Amino acid sequence: MEPVNMPTSGLGTNLGTGGFMNPEKIVSGFGIKEGMMIADFGSGAGYFTILLGQRVGKDGKVFALDIQESALDNVRVKAKAAGLENVETIRSNLEVAGSSGLADNSQDMVLLANILFQSEQKGDIIKETIRVLKSTGSLVVIDWKRTAGGFGPPDNLRTDDVAMRSLVMGEGLAFENDIDAGQFHYGMKFKKP
Repeated sequence: MEPVNMPTSGLGTNLGTGGFMNPEKIVSGFGIKEGMMIADFGSGAGYFTILLGQRVGKDGKVFALDIQESALDNVRVKAKAAGLENVETIRSNLEVAGSSGLADNSQDMVLLANILFQSEQKGDIIKETIRVLKSTGSLVVIDWKRTAGGFGPPDNLRTDDVAMRSLVMGEGLAFENDIDAGQFHYGMKFKKP
């Protein structure tokens, strides 16, 4: 089978975002360096995972975690097509402590992109994030803005950016900076204090 040339620019519709995000532009605001270990919690079909895998290089590693095996199958196919050998998939219910299977203090970064709005146990997911982050690690949160013009999930499932910042900081992380996540989403970066 011939490798598929996966586009990494534009609106990202070919990478599963539905045109609501530009993953390449968003990822450029993460501060990724070669050799980093990154966990993509709730990776879905991997539209961020593949970009992360390309940016951390052969000495880095990206763990794509999702509860749906079909999503992880998509990540595996995309990683193979992109020639990435540094992407590992893990089936996990991130609302359960320790379920990521990742070691304590093992990750330079954890990405939570469009996952928290789906959970009533946001604090548990954030606790698992903190457990796996290195002492110098960062958490990146990307989620739906409250008023996105009728696009995306119902407003009652969304947490506005002020409440999200408060929630994450309440779990012990320090706010670092905002990340431009486009018209429909907000992005924030946090660090272990």
